[in-house]
Amino acid sequence: MASLPTFSVNYCTLQLQPHSSKHPNCSLLTQKITNISYKKSHTITQLNGNSVPVRSLEFLEPVKEGTKIETSCYVPLLQECIHRNSISEVQILHAHIIKTGTHQDPFVMTFLVNVYTKCGTMEEAERVFNNLPRIYVAAWTTLMTGYVQNSQPELAIRVFLDMLEAGDYPTHITLGTVLNACSSMKSIKLGNQIHAYIAKYCIEDDTSVGNSLCSLYSNCGSLVSAIKAFRRIREKNVISWTTVICACGENGEAFQGLKFFVQMLAEDIEFNEFTLTSILSMCSTMLSLCVGVQVHSLIIKLGYESNLRIRNSVMYLYLRCGSVYEARKLFDGTQSVSLVTWNSVIAGHAQMIEFAKDDLSAHHCGAEALNMFLKLNRSGMKPDLYTFSSVLTVCSKLVALQQGEQVHAQILKTGFLSDVVVGTALVNMYNKCGSIERASKAFVEMSTRTLISWTSMITGFANHGHNQQALHLFEDMLLVGVRPNQITFVGVLSACSNAGMVHEALNYFDMMQKDYKIRPVPDHFVCLIDMFVRLGRLEEALDFIKRIEFEPNEVIWSFLVEGCRRHGNMELGFYAVEQLLKLKPKNPETYLMLLDMYLSARRWEDVFRVKSLMEEEKIRKIQDWSWINIKEKVHAFKPNDRLHPRSAEMYKLLDELLDKAESLGYKSRECFELIDEDDEIKTFSSAVYHSEKLAVAFGILNTLNAAPIIVIKNTTMCRDCHNFIKVISSVTGRVVIVRDSKRLHRFVDRQCSCGDFGFGL
Repeated sequence: MASLPTFSVNYCTLQLQPHSSKHPNCSLLTQKITNISYKKSHTITQLNGNSVPVRSLEFLEPVKEGTKIETSCYVPLLQECIHRNSISEVQILHAHIIKTGTHQDPFVMTFLVNVYTKCGTMEEAERVFNNLPRIYVAAWTTLMTGYVQNSQPELAIRVFLDMLEAGDYPTHITLGTVLNACSSMKSIKLGNQIHAYIAKYCIEDDTSVGNSLCSLYSNCGSLVSAIKAFRRIREKNVISWTTVICACGENGEAFQGLKFFVQMLAEDIEFNEFTLTSILSMCSTMLSLCVGVQVHSLIIKLGYESNLRIRNSVMYLYLRCGSVYEARKLFDGTQSVSLVTWNSVIAGHAQMIEFAKDDLSAHHCGAEALNMFLKLNRSGMKPDLYTFSSVLTVCSKLVALQQGEQVHAQILKTGFLSDVVVGTALVNMYNKCGSIERASKAFVEMSTRTLISWTSMITGFANHGHNQQALHLFEDMLLVGVRPNQITFVGVLSACSNAGMVHEALNYFDMMQKDYKIRPVPDHFVCLIDMFVRLGRLEEALDFIKRIEFEPNEVIWSFLVEGCRRHGNMELGFYAVEQLLKLKPKNPETYLMLLDMYLSARRWEDVFRVKSLMEEEKIRKIQDWSWINIKEKVHAFKPNDRLHPRSAEMYKLLDELLDKAESLGYKSRECFELIDEDDEIKTFSSAVYHSEKLAVAFGILNTLNAAPIIVIKNTTMCRDCHNFIKVISSVTGRVVIVRDSKRLHRFVDRQCSCGDFGFGL
């Protein structure tokens, strides 16, 4: 066979039929490799005729001394090389094999191909393969397997075609390997052709082939075909069941995966650790603590609790479902805490942020994740790329810029910055923490960029009001051949919306559908409607809403209501309100906006109708809180809060800042507020001492001038606070970052990244 160069294959025209329609039996060599077994102790024949055992630590010494070795003893020696992953020692044995003439033995040389592939040296494996005295099916299969395992599935397909052209026929193992190659490439078209070849010879019911078919269709997103492949298997083993269970989990059908698991138990199939970890993962996805606890009980009953992989999965499940006590009990009871265990605990706390009952609880979960990361460092164990990725995600959710910078420094020190996962997480962290300059720098320094990296940076530019940079970066991404996805276009349309670029936005919207066949989702329409609303083109916004193929959601109608309120088009606004009320919204802030509109128009019947709907839906007013993290201590404030030990200093500074702001043209506005006591509706209240103002004042008192002031608020910032902080950023020369319930605001020199369209009433 000729050397295998780099190539390009047109998979649509592959011809997979050999000349003969008869499927032969496996070759004798394949049977030899499958059936042969070796004793644990092997001997080497010395020149004087004596036999000595192979020692694990000095196993190459006889070879170096020129001792004659029996042919069968090369295999355990080569296996030891695989265990040590030592290319140099493989080459010594290879030279000895040639010197003794054993290179004429196809069995030994085929095994040598396998050794080189396991050590990741495909060039040497290919060279040995090309010099084989005779190429059996086992050799073809070994080389194909090596290419798949070394992330070169295209070459595995090429070898398969060469094998067919040479007149050799694949075994079940060969076909499984080829299907794995198709799976790695996510090429369902090529996989279908291989499947047709398999169907022609009626071996779909073979266990190994069926397992590979199930895995292929799962990886290509065709769960229905994966389940059909599973059902065709005549003798299903634990791998078959685990594969179909994983297929359900990976394709968003966790409940169906649990049903297969129950069926597996009913048929008395003995499962393994991979089955259990897959089931626990599905319970985590579904947040099904009840089922997870039952699986945990089964694990204890069958003696799997000491298995570290399963223990980590159970721990992650409990954390994801908010059962911190049970997770901590498992963690404390683990005798040997591995890095995977630490990663599970940190990732679990990070996931708890998303499902916390309120923002303060979410902040506590994130703080605990950072605390576990600190304990990991103190334990002497070194974090890996998964650790850093999880911790950076926590920092981004908490807007913990200072902690993120510390993690960045540790990443530089440990050499993980070149990893694309860590680099992307770093870009995302700086974006979410309001440091767009550092995010851009981290992105530029990435040696390799994925679609997620590009999308994160494009979205970051758009969120910070750098709209032209976002669009230029998108064009650069297309030039280098990266294909955008739904989320990428959300960032692009958001940039167009911020900049009021209607023509460009509509062109990108058409490009998304026509060139990339991406079906629009609500987020795309929200961007376009927001754009029309910002420009005051409310009728066009309504016309766009009517063209949406699906039912417009609460967010879409809320944008139109807010736009009508700002631009004074009350007639259209009340129409939008009625559409919004039909959806029975769940966001308390939405009801405040509706009440404000009806109260302003003195439509008292509608006021009480909205109030009744709130009672019916059990919607209560959210308590306004803001907090700031200084020196790893969280300081929380509510409106008119005077309980803080330094409240006197804060109020004094705030009054001084108010005087300076008013001298520059700032005028304090009253803010609409709802009070639940005795069914009272309080129409307006003073916004002078709102929680975010108190938090900003505290930050000015307790941070260095060069440091940004970062405040988190659990509701949307009101118009008055937004205007006030804009002026204060100019008066004090400070960068102020406020992350409210809707978006991140970055105030610099009297400008905000939201373009003055990101505040509430």
